[in-house]
Amino acid sequence: MTSAERLADGIDAFIDFVGRITAWSSFALALVMGGNVLLRYVFHTGTVWSQELEWHLMAPISLFGMSYALRHGEHVRVDVLFASFPQRAKNFVEFVSSLILMAISLIVIWLSIAYVAQSWSIGEGSANPGGIPGRYLLKSLIPIGFALMFIQALAHAIRYFHAWRRGADACP
Repeated sequence: MTSAERLADGIDAFIDFVGRITAWSSFALALVMGGNVLLRYVFHTGTVWSQELEWHLMAPISLFGMSYALRHGEHVRVDVLFASFPQRAKNFVEFVSSLILMAISLIVIWLSIAYVAQSWSIGEGSANPGGIPGRYLLKSLIPIGFALMFIQALAHAIRYFHAWRRGADACP
């Protein structure tokens, strides 16, 4: 095993850890949504704060979950042509796709930095009365989520590059 492959193993372990924590956010989201439904339809009340909390929990689920999905092969892929490729060609396509994903992740990180910085500079909060303050914290998850995607794409690229170079007939 090369040092690059050990790096990929470490990245995978880290992404798995982040994914397990993110799964608890999904549980919290289900509880909040259930609570909001109960408050609205049983007690005829509710708060803007609790409704906003739903999408405040959805953001980390989406942004952190995308790297976990890539890690476990649960991402969206068009298999119409890909399924008929020989394994070595699939490994090469996965490698190149990982490089493209790394570039896209870096672009999103780069473009989101000014967006997040502006939000922090004005101490952005909810535009709704009674909403959650500190929206800048939520927006900060954008570059963090794409940084996680970048490092998982790096691990993906390492694995598929080595599989392609070795001429492996199996997925890494």
